[in-house]
Amino acid sequence: MQVKVKICGITTPDQAEMALEAGADALGIVLYKSSPRNVGFETAKLIRSVVKSNSLCVALLVNATETIVKSTIEELKPDLLQFHGNESPRFCHQFNYPFIRAVRIRHGMDIPSFIKGYKPEGGFLFDSWSPSSYGGTGITFDWSQVPDQRSFPLILAGGLTTENVGRAIATVSPDMVDVSGGVETSPGIKDPA
Repeated sequence: MQVKVKICGITTPDQAEMALEAGADALGIVLYKSSPRNVGFETAKLIRSVVKSNSLCVALLVNATETIVKSTIEELKPDLLQFHGNESPRFCHQFNYPFIRAVRIRHGMDIPSFIKGYKPEGGFLFDSWSPSSYGGTGITFDWSQVPDQRSFPLILAGGLTTENVGRAIATVSPDMVDVSGGVETSPGIKDPA
């Protein structure tokens, strides 16, 4: 099985070019002001211009207003939106735009109940739950919580690094892995190595 790679938290066009040259299948642009990887629309558009047709541009939003989501679609034209907050199925589907739905996994969580009602074209992104952050924590979650039988594309995130990503792939068999902090020298600064 070929596992695709998404590099999230790209903050400059140079980082985008570097990630694409390294073989990234998708790049994530964070449009969430509380994130250290947040970029404004003007920088996001510059990053977007670097993404070629053989790669995906993903705009990550957290509890954004309808107006911000519509502006993101109109101005950035990402391939996918990524809803990473507390967005309901109705909210996510109202835009008629392809999206990824992030699921912040907690111990003992009823995953089938949480994902019921969502039909994300880009799949579900399973990430670590944190009481103080919507992703980018660098913390892994218990991969045994991921359902063995699933009828949706799975993107695995949460504390992935060069040291554990191989084990994560062998354990979970995701369609894609999503890494941010695991390829950085500091938040928002991607490490070429």
